[in-house]
Amino acid sequence: MGKKAVVAIGVFDGVHLGHRRILKAAVRIARGKNTKAIAVTFYPHPLSIVGRGSAPPSLISLKHRLNLIKQAGVDRCLVFNFTKSFAEKSAQHFIKNILIRRLAAGWVVVGEDFCFGKNRHGNCALLYELGKRLGFTLKRVKTLKIKGMAVSSSAIRRLVQKGDLKTASRLLGRPVTVFGTVVKGNNIGRKLGFPTANINPHHEVVPPSGVYVVKVIIDKRRYNGVLNIGIRPTFYGLGHYDKEPSIEAYIFNFSKNIYGKDIEVSFTKKLRAEKKFKNEGALKIQINKDIIKARR
Repeated sequence: MGKKAVVAIGVFDGVHLGHRRILKAAVRIARGKNTKAIAVTFYPHPLSIVGRGSAPPSLISLKHRLNLIKQAGVDRCLVFNFTKSFAEKSAQHFIKNILIRRLAAGWVVVGEDFCFGKNRHGNCALLYELGKRLGFTLKRVKTLKIKGMAVSSSAIRRLVQKGDLKTASRLLGRPVTVFGTVVKGNNIGRKLGFPTANINPHHEVVPPSGVYVVKVIIDKRRYNGVLNIGIRPTFYGLGHYDKEPSIEAYIFNFSKNIYGKDIEVSFTKKLRAEKKFKNEGALKIQINKDIIKARR
């Protein structure tokens, strides 16, 4: 058998500062032991299978999550398909068959509140005890607190949904972002003189309706812009009223065709709430004002 690996385990939804603490601890151990750091995560969210209700919206998509996990410095990331069958496996089965036999874990790194296995019977105490018997060392990472607030995916999700992007960004350790695919819209923005990229988010939580100053990342290049989230009430009754909020970005100094591309939007600040204007002319005047403010 080759070298034993360092394995970090978690859902890592959002890859927030607490998650990065776990991942970096694994990388640090791996570099010190001259071995590989492996991240293990799960998709879909376990709560979508074992939760009493529907799973909460993800902070970030799986693709986005994997990108951020990679940035933390791990050598490899494994995504386990979290099915009903997988959820029925005992914690002991996960340890013996996945951590030991499949991954050759010599060190296991988890958050202090990590639970796993059927009925969540697996925890740090079990990992510690079985580690002594099976030959791996447990590294338990304490929950990170910032200004007295525990850093957690659920806390960040609530902050984003209520529009507190400043606090959410502090817990994430980076701006709030949305990752999505550019899709065809109804060309309202283009008709107004502001062609927009309509974004279909990858099942990610998005801030409340409104107009935001944003950075748009396309093919690793960053562009400034403004973004609207909402139902475009000015066009109610004209055949363009949206029952579900749409997300559309006007990207400054950009004219390329990006239909079908995955792009990332990073929120800087909120400019104003969405509102209904008397006519298209009034809306155009306001959009110009929004752009001037966003460029400052």
